[in-house]
Amino acid sequence: MQTNITYSSFVAVGDSFTEGMSDALPDGTYRGWADLLAGRLAARAPGFRYANLAVRGKLIGQIVEEQTAPAAAMGADLVTLVGGLNDVLRPKCDVDRVCGLLEEAVERLAPSCERLVLMRSPGRRGPVLERFLPRMERLFAFIDELGARHGATVVDLYASEAVGDPRMWHEDRLHLNAEGHRRVTEAVWQALGLEPEEDWNAPLPPAVPVGWLARRTSDARFARQHLGPWIGRRLTGRSSGDGRAPKRAELLPYQG
Repeated sequence: MQTNITYSSFVAVGDSFTEGMSDALPDGTYRGWADLLAGRLAARAPGFRYANLAVRGKLIGQIVEEQTAPAAAMGADLVTLVGGLNDVLRPKCDVDRVCGLLEEAVERLAPSCERLVLMRSPGRRGPVLERFLPRMERLFAFIDELGARHGATVVDLYASEAVGDPRMWHEDRLHLNAEGHRRVTEAVWQALGLEPEEDWNAPLPPAVPVGWLARRTSDARFARQHLGPWIGRRLTGRSSGDGRAPKRAELLPYQG
């Protein structure tokens, strides 16, 4: 392990997972694994610069069109690209098209940086995940191929039982909570060849059984507050990221 590795700049590209939902700060903004990783990298490199172009709700075509060219132009040492999951979780999806667009993004970003990191995205264990497994596994197999062809690092979060545990997820069941993001930070940190601070994949203690009434109450709240609005956006062609700018659109010195 090369613990003396340093990076002087980092650009994050993607959707809500990389934007940081739902690792909420007291002021209502989101932090997330990419911000946490930037903070740790900045502590090793004076003058470290960071940009996060990710925007919630973005499909892979939008990521390619809106984020990859600006990211490539920044010429950062490190670039992370995570996308495509919003596509495969939709009722209808052309997985081959998603893979083609992801390849286009990698072909644009890989030559622009010293280290490109891709990810097999985490999934919350449960019946919803089971429904989309064939699509997800096709996408993840292609990500492995891209990593091998372009010399990119692939972080396998999907295989982690710990990160897939419902206790690592926000009540919206779509985004990681603060602990989930913290574990992803450590996973990427170690994939970069840096000295581990903990076992990011350590099993959680046995879950406390939840009674029938509590489960039904939770399900009803989830449907009312999260599932209903999500379905509404799908039916009307809207996205939670419509009109939203990236939180760190320029590659500037990191300030935590």
